[in-house]
Amino acid sequence: MGTTTPGEPAADGPARPAGRDSGDAVNPDTGPEVPGGTEQQRVRRARPAAVAILAIVAAVVLAGDAITKYFVVAKLTDHPPVRALGGLIYLDLIRNSGAAFSMLSDRTWVFTVVATVAVAWICWLASRLRSFLWALALGLVLGGALGNLTDRVFREPGFLVGHVVDYISLFGPNGEHFAVFNLADSMLCVGVGLAIVLELAGLRRDGTRAPREGRRAQAKPAADRDR
Repeated sequence: MGTTTPGEPAADGPARPAGRDSGDAVNPDTGPEVPGGTEQQRVRRARPAAVAILAIVAAVVLAGDAITKYFVVAKLTDHPPVRALGGLIYLDLIRNSGAAFSMLSDRTWVFTVVATVAVAWICWLASRLRSFLWALALGLVLGGALGNLTDRVFREPGFLVGHVVDYISLFGPNGEHFAVFNLADSMLCVGVGLAIVLELAGLRRDGTRAPREGRRAQAKPAADRDR
């Protein structure tokens, strides 16, 4: 049997599991830390509360969009524009076959596909979502995309090519000064704007913050340290 010097573990002693008694850092959400590993290598599971916020925000936007469109169609069909807020907005029903703000109205099916891909992409992002602010931003985008996608699927003239109900005209009727839009368009734009701010602020969707310039030094690979 081999001998050991004082202070050294026995050569044939049981190995200690990494991350428990050896002093390695263990995060219950990410698993053991990998020395020199990148953020992509340390996959972080989604925070249930963040996913719940995303779902609730999207549901509220979708419900609000559906309710307002229901009343607009019921009250403003074959009705002249309604002046509101001292002329700041006009409620003016328009059937839009194009994208948000009536763009590219002759390519309806393309925007159905784009909206479907956007919804699927946001659902995939939710699998690693841990930031409440990102949950708010993505929830607004998801709700807005679903609101208009619902019109594409269920409204006339047919499946996947339905016309979106737009009704908000700024500063004048009939979109004289700005393209007519709806609640879904508004929330989608707010969500995209918030996402841009979060990106510029360095806040990541997994809840971490990107390092500032000059603080991006990473640990060298083990092979380089041994040289």
